[in-house]
Amino acid sequence: LFTDIALPPHLQVHVVVVDAAGQELAAGRDLAALRTQLGQAAQLSFAGAHPAFERTGITRWDFGDLPERLSIERDGRQLTGYPALVDAADSVSLMLLDTETAAAQATRGGVLRLMRRELRDAIARFEKGGSGFTAAALHLKTTIATDVLLADVLAAALDRALLADDPLPRNAQAYVETLKRARTRLPAVIEGAFRLLQAVAADVQALNQRLGTLPKTHARIGAEVRAQRDALIYRGFFSATPWVQLEHLPRYVRALDRRLAKYAERPDRDAKHAVEVGRLWQQYAERAEREHKAGRHEPALEAYRWLLEELRVSLFAQELKTPFPVSFKRLAKAWSDLPR
Repeated sequence: LFTDIALPPHLQVHVVVVDAAGQELAAGRDLAALRTQLGQAAQLSFAGAHPAFERTGITRWDFGDLPERLSIERDGRQLTGYPALVDAADSVSLMLLDTETAAAQATRGGVLRLMRRELRDAIARFEKGGSGFTAAALHLKTTIATDVLLADVLAAALDRALLADDPLPRNAQAYVETLKRARTRLPAVIEGAFRLLQAVAADVQALNQRLGTLPKTHARIGAEVRAQRDALIYRGFFSATPWVQLEHLPRYVRALDRRLAKYAERPDRDAKHAVEVGRLWQQYAERAEREHKAGRHEPALEAYRWLLEELRVSLFAQELKTPFPVSFKRLAKAWSDLPR
């Protein structure tokens, strides 16, 4: 409901939402809260509205097609619901949700749950970690608990191995074909994820060791590097980082280490770039926070975040190289191109 509305942060408005008959449904100044309130109201209106469609306790694809939308009549009004396959931990449920986006997100989780059930024997061998996991977990234990780290890596790897960029299946045949592809790529993807985790953890350990030897006179850069490290490596980082960016994490962490190693040579140059990059990061963080509160996800803003990381490499660790040219000018252009 009004998911595409974006108001300038300085504008204070009072929003009133009414139905087709002019009856007030909700009112307030907080768009995110209104979306939540109206979404909950929509779910209440859908609850039990289509009992022939809704089901719980599903453990295999035995329910026919999953349509993209269903029209239902409630209290003389025509409503559109979006069918979703919802993860229920040990099974899935068929439900009607109020937006297409919510249904797609839920269905991805539901399809993954069904596939994990069917491939549980193949997955079981990785449930205690893959090659190098114990050492990686030891390097990261002060930041992320071992069980949390393992669950995070498995979740990201399984999402990639089982569905990757495949379209969500909408019928039994498409589901079987998706499952067949998943079974083939599963071992390589999970093993690759654990190798990548091992590389990330080793670089974090080296960075932490250098941070531990910094003199007190380097407090400013030490604080900046720790903040940048923590924006890359945190509880849930493996799932939260886009898959295409995961392979670059070791380089980003090494760039932080190289910055510390070279700081004494040109502290004035480092400080100058730090101010400029800090301003861009603050600009990004404020926009990202607004998007989060509004319940929106802007792919171009996420891409900008990783451009910022490449800019840091270019400025502070040129020897590690970037996969494409990056500059302040390119960042400014990317920012100006963001949807307003």
